[in-house]
Amino acid sequence: MGLRLFLRDVVLSDGLNLSLPEGAARHVQVLRQQPGDTVLLFNGHGGEWPAVITQMGRRDVQVTVASRQDVDRELPVAVTLALGMPANDRMDALVEKAAELGVAGIQPLVCERSVLRLDGERAAKKVAHWQSVAEAACEQSGRTRVPVVHAVQPLKNWLDAVDGGMHRALLSFEPALSGWQWLQQADRLQLQAPHPGLCFLSGPEGGLTDAEEQRARNLGWTPVGLGARVLRADTAPLMMLSLVAGQLP
Repeated sequence: MGLRLFLRDVVLSDGLNLSLPEGAARHVQVLRQQPGDTVLLFNGHGGEWPAVITQMGRRDVQVTVASRQDVDRELPVAVTLALGMPANDRMDALVEKAAELGVAGIQPLVCERSVLRLDGERAAKKVAHWQSVAEAACEQSGRTRVPVVHAVQPLKNWLDAVDGGMHRALLSFEPALSGWQWLQQADRLQLQAPHPGLCFLSGPEGGLTDAEEQRARNLGWTPVGLGARVLRADTAPLMMLSLVAGQLP
């Protein structure tokens, strides 16, 4: 696949002569690319552009953009993971793997049992960092669209405002269905447009409280299970996403 570079907020077009942004230029230099080498550029809006390196300076890298390639490596259904944020570096790993698996959006939540509690400037910095993690994962995995890491919200506020049209599943220790049964029920993976999308809600370390889970159920979330084993807060949503990704082209 070659070296892929995500260029945020850059409008790409055939024949464009472009000076790469600082981060992308540094990446090219670290990997010792040379004039005449080809890199792949994408801006997160679909498609990718081969580009030939024309000049390498100490800080500046110039490229000429070739014709757009209409590749599509996205899941044909939008999947959102909403989760009580796991602590330490587990959230970084979750964002990375979710991006590789094709997630469309990640909603970090603060729940009653959350170990990691973020708000204000600290929350904004973390979200920006996680967005960068998602971008790097898309560079590596060949995706042409970058998932959105949404602003941190309290669970209650988010539940009250979430789009009720999506197919919504609550990962629960007291499920009504298995995750697989839920996906098969009502043909949730049928892709007739416009598909409302899938959303999976998962708790933090220790899970959701009884009151939080009951609130979600009252709002129309279906409790689903992932087997007899107890999965970590960062494993459960990835397993559900993997079930979806494994069934779709």
